[in-house]
Amino acid sequence: MRFLFYSHDGMGLGHIRRHLAIASALAEVSPKVKVLMVTSVDEVCRLGLPPNVDTLKLPGLRKMANDRYNSRRLGLPTDEIHALRSDLLHQTVLSFRPSVVLVDKNPFGASGEFSMALRAVRSSGGRAVLGLRDILDDSATVRREWPGESVQERIADHYDLVLIYGSPHTLYPIEQYQVVPALRERMTYCGYVVNQSEWGWTAEGTPLLLEREPGRPPIVLGTTGGGEDGFTLLKTFVHASAGAPWEAIAIAGPMLSQQELSTLQRLASDSGVRLHTFIPCLSNLFSKVDGLVCMGGYNTLVEALSQ
Repeated sequence: MRFLFYSHDGMGLGHIRRHLAIASALAEVSPKVKVLMVTSVDEVCRLGLPPNVDTLKLPGLRKMANDRYNSRRLGLPTDEIHALRSDLLHQTVLSFRPSVVLVDKNPFGASGEFSMALRAVRSSGGRAVLGLRDILDDSATVRREWPGESVQERIADHYDLVLIYGSPHTLYPIEQYQVVPALRERMTYCGYVVNQSEWGWTAEGTPLLLEREPGRPPIVLGTTGGGEDGFTLLKTFVHASAGAPWEAIAIAGPMLSQQELSTLQRLASDSGVRLHTFIPCLSNLFSKVDGLVCMGGYNTLVEALSQ
């Protein structure tokens, strides 16, 4: 059975990490499944891929605002980069012939780029599943992005199932987001999606976290996920850690600009902070540190609370 996972990935690593967790669970339950993850995240292979899982790299996008994206590297006009990605997605569906397509958060892709591929899935008899976090955004923003009944009914027309990543006992988005009956019938809660990887991360140079010596100061970890918008927080964390009664470890993130990374490296060296650019299985560290400083990103918080 073939699965295609699509995430638009305009900001951060959360979408692809969620899909990687689901792909890992699928591979464990049914080792013969084939999963193709379509993403624009450069670091996806460094996160570790289970057997029978591979990736298709799309030209990158940079999120400028909600539903506004620019070309990350090619410098193409917005309409051209979306047209290119749309064609790649459509041809991938036609060639790979997935039985099930799983889409993360954005039902029709960035600026509608997945619409043509989604129609191809339906035409070939495949099933389409939309995965949504229980917290998408504040209610007003979600209602603005899904105005009226037409958008929600369109989602219901194109998707067989809508998975809510979460619990109705924590948040009930059906009421918060004023979901129409046609879409409500497609929704089901599946619990929180958390990476439980056992991949080794010591190659990134933090083996000291594995063995805590008696009397050693507490360890505080500072991370901003992908890092693209995290420079200010990490700079503040590094400054605060200078001479503090804790050991500080900062993870810059693979999307931090080179200029900002160089600044952090200089500050970290002066402050005695261990700075790493990227650790593949960062969530594995959460249970091994005494404190976590982060931006409150959805995936980071869910994975930290699960430890």
